[in-house]
Amino acid sequence: MRVRPLLGAAAGAALLLLTGAGAAPATASALAPTGSVTVDAVGRITTDGTITLSGTYRCASSSGPVFVSSSISQGVSATRHGIGGTRAVCDGAKHRWVNTGQVTPGALVAGTAHVEATVMELRTFSGLPLPSFHAVQGQDVTLTRA
Repeated sequence: MRVRPLLGAAAGAALLLLTGAGAAPATASALAPTGSVTVDAVGRITTDGTITLSGTYRCASSSGPVFVSSSISQGVSATRHGIGGTRAVCDGAKHRWVNTGQVTPGALVAGTAHVEATVMELRTFSGLPLPSFHAVQGQDVTLTRA
């Protein structure tokens, strides 16, 4: 039995699947944001490194699960800290989101920080769940002691 040709064919099929070859081409409407997200100007930080961020979001419809994720960085550091994730409801109405997460104490301090919030849906393409972004917003916030 010749194993090498079978492995080569399987690897080629996997590469086609991962690169999207053979999938339906993306349209401009599939790539354009279809929602909105805001970030509140003030976030909270506790002495144990717990961060709470919040804002609003709106998305009209979805075919898969949707989440509002957030991340935060401070100063010149390239390190971004993921702060929680909230399940989103895409019904066209405006909703609040609140994400809480913990960073190493001292990694972030009260003061100015940069937050990025994203409304992201997991859509299935060729059997694989892939991200589809409804909205992204980045802005500076003030972290206050809670």
